Amino acid sequence: MNYAKLLAVAMNEARIGFEEGGVPVGAALFAADGRLLGSGRNRRVQDGDPSLHGETDAFRKAGRQTDYRDKILVTTLAPCWYCSGLIRQFNIGTVVIGESANFAGHPDWLREAGVKLVELNDPECIALMRRFIERSPTIWYEDIGVPPAPSMP
Repeated sequence: MNYAKLLAVAMNEARIGFEEGGVPVGAALFAADGRLLGSGRNRRVQDGDPSLHGETDAFRKAGRQTDYRDKILVTTLAPCWYCSGLIRQFNIGTVVIGESANFAGHPDWLREAGVKLVELNDPECIALMRRFIERSPTIWYEDIGVPPAPSMP
């Protein structure tokens, strides 16, 4: 499987989200044969919906599936607890992670559940997220559920 090609779909969603002023996390859900089922992006800012992460947007757009064990979820950033719970709840078999340098996510918890993880450490994913964090730290901390550090005098 060409995981870099699958990541390109999620990365396109992340770029769109960044241009919209949102958190640049894109995701896509694929069938085992690489057929795209649905793609999406973090739309928390754009839609005012705190539950609309990239992974959940892609998952919703893919529609109902009878089984997720053979599905591949591709995300530009390591999944948070919320999205990791979605992965475990529906037993998504493979998760491709564009980067975990800016946010480590919870890979051990996913591996514990038998999820196959493919970490790409993609330089473009890393750079886009870093640019966003520098530009919008308050939104970033809100997105990951961490209060921002107090300003230094």
